[in-house]
Amino acid sequence: MARSVKAQAAPGRVFKTEYFAKLAKKAGIADKELCEASAEVRKGQCDDLGGGVFKKRLNKNLHRGLVLSGRSHWFWVYLFAKKDRDNIEPDDLVGFRTLAKDYESLTKDKLKELVDLNKFMEICNELEEPKVQK
Repeated sequence: MARSVKAQAAPGRVFKTEYFAKLAKKAGIADKELCEASAEVRKGQCDDLGGGVFKKRLNKNLHRGLVLSGRSHWFWVYLFAKKDRDNIEPDDLVGFRTLAKDYESLTKDKLKELVDLNKFMEICNELEEPKVQK
């Protein structure tokens, strides 16, 4: 099932979806923690669920976040409390893998459009100097 990432992934831009942002705010998870967690995911300190889907412990191990990898971009898309559920369902995982492929194919212009519409929020850019917003 889940396996640890062995190879170090490339740094990139890190986003959270509008949906994830609402869940993270409710859980008290700041962008700074997500940026730090993204760096840990790149180092393999997470569960690799395959197909560009990674599961990472957040918020002092109270929550699990799903982050999708697409080229040099990372997208936080789903958050759940450990006390509420052990893992995601296999059918959900298939959907997240499909979404990872879709995100991988985003053009620069489409990504900018989604950011402009607040569907995605950039929280850090690992290719530049740190610019954490919160």
